[in-house]
Amino acid sequence: MLKGKNAVVTGSTSGIGLAYAKAFAKEGANVMINGLGDADEIEKTRASLEAEFGVKALYSSANMLKPDEIAEMIATAEKELGSVDILVNNAGIQFVSPIDEFPAEKWDAIIGINLTSAFHTIKAALPGMKEKGWGRIINTASAHALVASPYKSAYVAAKHGIAGLTKTVALEAAEKGITVNAIAPGYVWTPLVEAQIADTAKSRGITEEEVKENVLLAAQPTKEFVTVEQVAAMAVFLCSDAASSMTGTILPIDGGWTAH
Repeated sequence: MLKGKNAVVTGSTSGIGLAYAKAFAKEGANVMINGLGDADEIEKTRASLEAEFGVKALYSSANMLKPDEIAEMIATAEKELGSVDILVNNAGIQFVSPIDEFPAEKWDAIIGINLTSAFHTIKAALPGMKEKGWGRIINTASAHALVASPYKSAYVAAKHGIAGLTKTVALEAAEKGITVNAIAPGYVWTPLVEAQIADTAKSRGITEEEVKENVLLAAQPTKEFVTVEQVAAMAVFLCSDAASSMTGTILPIDGGWTAH
């Protein structure tokens, strides 16, 4: 479905971002991944995308806090792949603290990576999409783009900002063949989440199953984690012709969380 298209996915060396990259590659798109991690493991991931799906895969180490590096990443993708047809803003970090104790540098980093980086990637990629008359911009939001939780002021502010940015750019690009949407997952089962469960169980003196149901999934009526494959499948759909009239939307995949 996406043969001949080229995708850039930020924060894609693992978790949801890597699932996006794999899903696009499976549909025939060339991909540029980006993010942190062990250099050898990242190279294995990049090479495996090419080997498994027969597409071209690139890696950018661009720091999402540095606008110059973001612009260079998009320019490199346009040069090496020919265009950036699909842009997924997925890079993100989290920190939890009461606001009166929240370190200012943590606030700045979360807003910078989770929100401001999306401004810079969109600004860099949009001209090329306009020139081609086709583009798909997908922002990874969160259930926290629609509702709030205590002690997550920076993250909630950033994700609400992503929702507003999505709607604004969608309106600006509506007549250019470009759609702009956000996917808003609830709790997603990733290696990062899995690694936290044992430590949380030990610190709270409860079982790992109780951590899943009463801590992590307390807000999700299904009591089931969203999978990275489900999130990626939504992204693929948003790139399809069937979704060409969907723009400016915030699409929850959250087990009913935001239905409360």
